[in-house]
Amino acid sequence: MLLSVLALLPSWLSADGLIKAFGSFAIYGVMAVIFAECGLLIGIVFPGDSLIFAVGMFTATGVLHQPLWLSLVLVSIAAIVGNMTGYWLGASVGPRIFTRDSRFFRPEYVDRTSAFFERYGNRAIVFARFVPIVRTIITALAGVGHMDRNRFLRYSTIGGILWVIVNGLLGFWLGSVAFVRNNLEVSLVLIVIVSTIPIIVEARRMRRDGRTA
Repeated sequence: MLLSVLALLPSWLSADGLIKAFGSFAIYGVMAVIFAECGLLIGIVFPGDSLIFAVGMFTATGVLHQPLWLSLVLVSIAAIVGNMTGYWLGASVGPRIFTRDSRFFRPEYVDRTSAFFERYGNRAIVFARFVPIVRTIITALAGVGHMDRNRFLRYSTIGGILWVIVNGLLGFWLGSVAFVRNNLEVSLVLIVIVSTIPIIVEARRMRRDGRTA
């Protein structure tokens, strides 16, 4: 399914297409895209994982000239600030939307969301960073569910830094492999699938704990 979605995206929206389009301002363009993907719902269409991976790969091949550590620090900041923006938007706009009693927006949904983040928020925020689409949506939901702001910031920071470092270093180390370099999106799909395995295990454990409770 993820491959089908990637195939539907215009070529300029691919990771390498974006970096080439940004030119000498590539790192700032990457920061803007990561900020949007982490904090704005429209960012769902952006290739966050592959973009960070491409930063590592293009740094290793000399296309990007900034030190890798500097790029990872800047992108981590963008990811964290993006998440806090998404949280703020969810906390500000969410209550007004969910006061309506409609099929999709009901006050009890907020109560359920709050209960979820009260129980599983720490792990959910960290693990969600590695799942496309989910990492964008869960940020707003944390705000809607009134997850403690400082708690959200703490685990969002941990998740954001881990997400950027893992994808960036993988790109740096694997970028020299011809198959990876020539099949960037396919490689990222495989990485995303592997990264979701611990999330699936954790989700099953959470479900089992919920049944026991």
